[in-house]
Parts: sequence; C-alpha cells; structure tokens
Amino acid sequence: MRDTRLRGRPGGGPGAAPAEVFEQHRAVLTGVAYRMLGRFADAEDVVQEAWLRWAGADHGAVREPRAYLVRTTTRLALDRLRQVQSRRETYVGEWLPEPRATDTPPPPDAEAHVLRAESVSLALLVVLETLSPLERAVFVLREAFGYPYADIAAILGRAEPAVRQLAGRARRHVEAREQRFDADPALGADIAQRFLAACATGDLAGLLALLAPDVRLIGDGGGVQKAPRRVLRTADHVGRFLHAVSTDTPPAMGVAIREVNGAPAIVITSHGAPHTVIVLETTGGLVSCVFLLTNPGKLTGVA
Repeated sequence: MRDTRLRGRPGGGPGAAPAEVFEQHRAVLTGVAYRMLGRFADAEDVVQEAWLRWAGADHGAVREPRAYLVRTTTRLALDRLRQVQSRRETYVGEWLPEPRATDTPPPPDAEAHVLRAESVSLALLVVLETLSPLERAVFVLREAFGYPYADIAAILGRAEPAVRQLAGRARRHVEAREQRFDADPALGADIAQRFLAACATGDLAGLLALLAPDVRLIGDGGGVQKAPRRVLRTADHVGRFLHAVSTDTPPAMGVAIREVNGAPAIVITSHGAPHTVIVLETTGGLVSCVFLLTNPGKLTGVA
C-alpha cells in the first residue's frame, strides 16, 4: 500500500538521492526505535533494516518519504520488541533501558527541552516496558512525536477507533505508574554535585539528607558487573548501600556529571571507558529514584 494517507514533510526535494533522503530522517527514525526498544543497539539494527527496505523501494511511488520511513521503522521495531521481550525474561537482575547522553545544548524554548527530556527519561522508558508492544508504539508516536491518530492508524494498519483506545489505555497506565520529576536542570545539577561530594567523602548523613524517604534504587549489572538484583527502597537502605559501595572504586577512575536521558547523572570511567552510570531522578529537591547501571554492554551511549 502506498504512503498517501500519512501526513509529513516531504524529504529531500525533487531528485534527491535515496541516501540523502534517508539521512534527513535518520534522527527521527532512531528516536522512534530507541523509545520503542530501550536499547540503542537494537534501535540501530532496526534503522539499518529500514534503510535496506528504503533502498529497495520504488521511490517514485512514495509521495511522503518521512511517512514511509516512520511506518517501516515502527513496524520493524514492533517485530524486534516481541523478540527481545522473551530474552528479557531470563535477564539476570533488573533490566533497565540503555542510557543515552543528552547533554547537548538545550533548545531555546525551555518547555521543548522538558518535553524532550521527559520523552526519553529512564523512568518513563521503564514504565513503557510494562505496556503491550502495540500500546507502546501508539504511546511513543502520539506522546513523544505528536502524530495524529489517523496517521498512527495508517502506520500500524489499524482502525482509528482502535488506536484511540490503545492510546487511552496506555496513557492511563503510564500516568498511574510514572512519577513526576523536577524539570529544573540547575537544581538537578546542584543535587548531583552534592550527591557526588557526599559519596566521595563518605558523608552518610549528607547523603541521607538528599534522599527522599521513599527513594528507590534500581540496579542493572546484567549478571556481568556488581549491582543489586532487586530494587532497594527507603532512604536508609539506599543511603547505606551507596555509602558502602562508594569506596569500591575502579582503577584509573574518572568522574563527570552529565545529563543522561534528560536527568542529572554521575558517569564513572575506568581507563577512559564508562564503568558506572548513576542517573538521579529528583522530586521536590530530593532524590526520589537512583538508576545504577554497570552492565558494560549498555554504557556505550555515554562514552
């Protein structure tokens, strides 16, 4: 079926080479695939497959390349998501999405920066893991990229009323489980600095003062590196765990405060390579969730 129903900006202009057209839309395609899959390597595989489909397509029959490419990428991501979900059932410990550095200069519009940050936050991506593949696709296309319901229906090959039902169900599920976090980058950076100082100096009291009473710590070592295999809860448990492990430093350690998935993060390197990423989600000026990632296969996005 030709892409005549999907609205979108024509790409490349008359006579543009297929590779040029594809590159113009690569960022959007990668964004869709990453939010769908939570892992950049899987997203890159999907985008590469989308390129192969596009390279072999009848370009003269495609009126809107962007719409064609988003539809192809979304459907490929759906297929990949169903495959990887079975692998995650045997994953050692908690499974977290792959972190991505987002500390590029923010857009001049502060609201646009917040929307960008929220759409890739680790907390949101974790909640999206609990949706069905179709619900996740609809939520990503609608909430993160603002696609109209008619366009999403065409992308997924579903009736528009069914897409609206999926969107409503997904939104209610996300709203019931997602926690709202502080959006002030300056506040987040200040808390990260104080958090890092407390850990570095062994200041348990100072660390506990930064943690919300109901703070959670979610670790992902993938069975390869040390990380809690269960979620830690309460300030006392989380604080004492962080205090205990802060002395276990890797060789040739480097430390930097970065923005990762729209939130302040502490990136620890060993011999120049990422070793540990600690993403801090804050609410009301206190750390309400700590994501601790040590699985080396997931840290390439912060190198």
